[in-house]
Amino acid sequence: MGIECHIKDKIAEIVFDVPPVNAFNSDTWMSLPEIITDTARNEDVNCVLIRAEGKGFCGGVDIKEMQAHPERITILNRGNYLTFKAIRDAEIPVVSAVHKFVIGGGIGICGASDTIIAADDAYFSLPEVDRGAMGGASHLSRMLPLHKVRAAFFTGGNIPAEEAYRLGAVEKVVPRNELESQARAFCEIIAAKSRKALVIAKEALNGLEPRDVDRGYRWEQGFTLEMYMHEDSQKSRDAFVEGGEAAKF
Repeated sequence: MGIECHIKDKIAEIVFDVPPVNAFNSDTWMSLPEIITDTARNEDVNCVLIRAEGKGFCGGVDIKEMQAHPERITILNRGNYLTFKAIRDAEIPVVSAVHKFVIGGGIGICGASDTIIAADDAYFSLPEVDRGAMGGASHLSRMLPLHKVRAAFFTGGNIPAEEAYRLGAVEKVVPRNELESQARAFCEIIAAKSRKALVIAKEALNGLEPRDVDRGYRWEQGFTLEMYMHEDSQKSRDAFVEGGEAAKF
């Protein structure tokens, strides 16, 4: 499956390693919620760190699967929704450490997280309009101002880590070769706290949010399904897959 979990010093690392670009199929997305929830419930864990090996943090969904099996969109939608909800609902803080591309579902993971540490080569992108899909704006809106989100969504453009930091979405930007160590150092500060205090704080902070990101994402997914049923969506997926690896990231 390419998802590993390691626990050390009260920090649980959930590591993505799904070549070539950490783009997950529907089975992988459906497996993630249980991994995240069970990890966060572990009494020996005070902080969850999500990071990745390989070319980039997360390439989103497996477009090749959707090209070949568009009928799986409802399974994929549910897996996405439950994954992001599991991160936001996790009993303890969740930190995402990202490098290179953070695309589509990767945005959902980051947007649902409590804190983001980014490598200096990281960028955030929602190319859904170009790939015959929708979704992701609800979680990007948890990170960035409204008009920045809309500009990124309509153009499919990239938001570099430094720009995300300037706008407050990223806690810190670090050299690529220091990402893992600096992310762990940040998590160590959290992990040293009382687990009970962290659990209460996480619940309190979630309750203070002015909008329900999960409900917003569910609203978006209705339009995702509508878009997938349109012939332009299949054309976009076909063009994406036929364009080769260089056209993707």
